[in-house]
Amino acid sequence: MATPLPCYHCGLPVPAGSRFHAVILGERRELCCPGCQAVAEAIVAGGLEHYYQHRSENAANPQSLPQALPDELALYDRSDVQQPFVEHKGELSETCLLIEGISCAACSWLIEKHLRALPGVASAQLNLSNHRLQVSWQDSQLPLSQLLNELRRIGYAAHPWQADAAAEQLQRENRRAMRELGVAGMLWMQVMMASMATWPEFNVDLSAELDQILRWVSLFLTTPIVFYCCGQFFRGALRDLRTRHLTMDVSVSLAIGGAYVAGIWSTVTGSGELYFDAVGMFALFLLAGRYLERRARERTAAATAQLVQLLPASCLRLDDSDQSQRILLSELSIGERVLVQPGALIPADGRVLVGQSSVDESVLTGEYLPQPRSPGDAVTAGTLNVEGPLTVEVQALGDATRLSAIVRLLERAQSEKPRLAEIADRVAQWFLLFILLAAALVGLVWLQIDSDRAFWVVLALLVATCPCALALATPTALTAATGSLHKLGILLTRGHVLEGLNQVDTLVLDKTGTLTEGRLTLSAIHPLGDLDADACLELAGALENRSEHPIARAFGQAREAASEVDSHPGLGLQGRVGGRLLRIGEARFVSALSGQSAPVISGEHGQWLLLGDETGPLAWFVLDDRLREDAAQLIAAARARHWQIMLLSGDSSPMVGEVARQLGIEDARGGLTPDAKLAVLQGLHEQGRRVLMLGDGVNDVPVLAAADISVAMGSASDLAKTSADAVLLSNRLGSLVQALHMAQRTRRIIIENLSWATLYNCAVLPFAALGWITPLWAALGMSLSSLLVVLNALRLTRQ
Repeated sequence: MATPLPCYHCGLPVPAGSRFHAVILGERRELCCPGCQAVAEAIVAGGLEHYYQHRSENAANPQSLPQALPDELALYDRSDVQQPFVEHKGELSETCLLIEGISCAACSWLIEKHLRALPGVASAQLNLSNHRLQVSWQDSQLPLSQLLNELRRIGYAAHPWQADAAAEQLQRENRRAMRELGVAGMLWMQVMMASMATWPEFNVDLSAELDQILRWVSLFLTTPIVFYCCGQFFRGALRDLRTRHLTMDVSVSLAIGGAYVAGIWSTVTGSGELYFDAVGMFALFLLAGRYLERRARERTAAATAQLVQLLPASCLRLDDSDQSQRILLSELSIGERVLVQPGALIPADGRVLVGQSSVDESVLTGEYLPQPRSPGDAVTAGTLNVEGPLTVEVQALGDATRLSAIVRLLERAQSEKPRLAEIADRVAQWFLLFILLAAALVGLVWLQIDSDRAFWVVLALLVATCPCALALATPTALTAATGSLHKLGILLTRGHVLEGLNQVDTLVLDKTGTLTEGRLTLSAIHPLGDLDADACLELAGALENRSEHPIARAFGQAREAASEVDSHPGLGLQGRVGGRLLRIGEARFVSALSGQSAPVISGEHGQWLLLGDETGPLAWFVLDDRLREDAAQLIAAARARHWQIMLLSGDSSPMVGEVARQLGIEDARGGLTPDAKLAVLQGLHEQGRRVLMLGDGVNDVPVLAAADISVAMGSASDLAKTSADAVLLSNRLGSLVQALHMAQRTRRIIIENLSWATLYNCAVLPFAALGWITPLWAALGMSLSSLLVVLNALRLTRQ
């Protein structure tokens, strides 16, 4: 009976008499079902048939994936259905999807290529480790249902990512890795005992028949190690060879595969050493190393997941009669009031209406002391109410909360690879190529010297010089450093920060909310017209209540609301209050409304804001702000590194000069618009300087985006945080000083790791080439080298 052909797409048997086929890569290919035929034809029609050359495993059968009816997919186009998992940013929409049916790295290539070719798709990026697809597209041009249907056309089922489903998938992968490691360890011990019995030192009384039996037993026990436990290495090597990108999987596969084939020859012929024990030991150490590396990555991912899990499952909602009712968090709406008891987690971002307490924000900011909260203060979802009951008005839920924004920034940082890591990858690739050429040359030489030993010398050389330590040197150090900085209250949102901090030579600082606490207090009001101080304060408060700038908090709550409010970054606000057009802010900006000249400041300390209307100036407001206690520490650290220090502020009051005088900053400029700040930064770049920018306001966004390294304060606007490379969640400038030390330590440890890995491989190469190292000792040395690199990187976790 003839064996049925495998389906070219999914690998399942093609039924006899099947009528399904497609022309792929210029040849007719037999397919098992209409689903595989439709998927294959869609891939070919999209010009993506190179997928079949790159894949290392067969694709999933599309008919085995969860089916979805067209009307079910159409539900995803409804705004209420999209609300939990789709974020809209102007014309673009963003979402995270969990993809089913992924079998290898080529699937990632196929999905990204296919989606990016669709009209309306701005970006598509698949994380192969957790099968999560981040996609950004124009919803008006491409409905979400059509996007999901396009994924199904090429053989993948997609649905909104949920933490539970992702965690379940991660657990399955962990169980598989543990099984492979356990099987390898258990069988290797048995192989070791059987192989040792055949060694000359032990087989004094061993008969020829028993020797042959032990050889076959060793082969039988080693086979599952090679084909089950080490399958990932062979699949990776095949993928690398197809894509012409060498990794350590190639040398590992050559070493394991070569030793296994030679062991089979030794078993069949009954002569020579088996080295099955070396295969088992090498596999065990490699699998253990990968498992430990995987767990290290998971700990970083778990820290992100832990943030999501901070939200409580339920909360106490207050009705109009102030009666509380326990409801699920998903039933809560914006604008409703919740009662947060002492010891309870705050369920949503909001504003305190009633009550006084302190809130523990240590998980988010690293600030271990609870922060006081009273009516009017903002509170954040996931933080802990410590002392008294609070009534909170809900202002943001779900993905719109500050907690979710932090999670998204963390995931963005984790998906980016620093330039130093990319260089290390390229070095490892060239080093591997050199090792393979050296192994071939050494093998040819030993064939002339002693052909019986040639293979074992080459095998030992491949094992001993496997660039595992070189590949682990950079990522382990960066992972450890990123975790340590997060504990200090510094959230890295870009991958290049730790490397870039070592190259900075210029520090540019904002003033309000950055060097100062941003908790401005109104110290004086000087009326300039017919209105008294209280009336002027009411008008100013109505305008400032519509602003997110730290200055606005100093004016308290106004009884009347302003309309048509426009923010002019670096200048002030304009809006209507009771039909009157008003401006508040920088004196020239306000005076331009009436066409009059700006009044003279009397010279008092503090920050001066002018309020005026179309008839002329109405009042001066004098604000005071305290310097942060650790501002001088940051300036001292910058001076110790011989950095140029500049203070650029949109404030035109004498406060700028006063702050500069107290901190000893020689170059301080006030009254700058965002464009003027950006021009200063561009001038520094033209001089070849590397700039670190620290700011917090909307007016700092252009400079934050253009600086080489940008850090936003934790109290900054959302726009400033998303434009920055790092966020100082704790608002402690001292943490930034610690980040500078951490960057230096990280660079030093990366250099140490790379130096050790290179030194070890270069030192062991001649010994292995001379035949002084057996494959067993080579496997042990390679594993100890990798372990040393990991332990050295873990030093960064100690503060």
